[in-house]
Amino acid sequence: MKLPSTVLVTAALVASSGAAFAQAAGATATGSATIPKETVKANTATKGKTDVATGGFAASAKPEDDAKSAEDLSIAAGGLFTSGNARTVAITSLVKGRIRRDEHQFSAAGAINFARAGKRGETVDTTVENYQGLLRYDFFFSDRVSVFLQSTARRDRFQGLDLRLNVDPGLAYYFINTKQQRLQAEAGYDLQHDIRRDADLVIPPPDGSPAGTPPTVVDKTKTLHNARLFLGYENKLYEQVSFVTSLEYLQAFEDIGTYRLIFDAGLKTNIAEKFAVATTYTMRFENKPLPGLEKADSIASVNLVYTLF
Repeated sequence: MKLPSTVLVTAALVASSGAAFAQAAGATATGSATIPKETVKANTATKGKTDVATGGFAASAKPEDDAKSAEDLSIAAGGLFTSGNARTVAITSLVKGRIRRDEHQFSAAGAINFARAGKRGETVDTTVENYQGLLRYDFFFSDRVSVFLQSTARRDRFQGLDLRLNVDPGLAYYFINTKQQRLQAEAGYDLQHDIRRDADLVIPPPDGSPAGTPPTVVDKTKTLHNARLFLGYENKLYEQVSFVTSLEYLQAFEDIGTYRLIFDAGLKTNIAEKFAVATTYTMRFENKPLPGLEKADSIASVNLVYTLF
């Protein structure tokens, strides 16, 4: 018997459930990445599931202790390659940066995720394909109060999106804001505009439907106005270990029955001055997704992060 050979390029493990992989198996989904944490972003290194934003939001950037000037730039990248009975190619990359001068802070991030998979002798199909970007400005009135304006963009084949654009102004308040731990709450507004893929505008009737049931036709574009609430907590358990978790709630103004929940938790351990191993879990729930999509997506990942400065 011929055994399959496997080459694993990156120390990463991902468990993913939800729309993207269900559709890849036959149906026509953020991932996260994603665009818009945000809350906290899940930087997956194996299945093409890095998110710069989940649902269109990012948690307010915390002002550094006794620091009015800062620059940060980090890169995360990974991949999974297998051959033999199963063939898989998955790549993911994330770049994010931040610059702060006095009360002003600018942040940016970008991510690309791509994966293909198939059995021996069968066609290799694309299972993940999304591109994300984020721009954010923060103004700090004090160590406890800040306002922000954020914009994210996402193109995701398996969520049926040519473009999802979010614009998010908001106010953040820090109940605890020390070097060791941080507890913050945010409230704001979200404008979400979707441009859907032409291939996903007509949804076939589900299995078991009566004969003659017409397909569901959705609009090419859709705009939502939402209220947004966010609660986040971070604790540096030890000098080299930190824990972070958050919960985000998005409520549509026009329809009280349309809402989204985003939960995130992560544990990061520094293994060198510029290298860290991050373990994250993200769950995204949307009670009224597009027809044919699952309501919940979840991602668990372990990835390697390099900080340039």
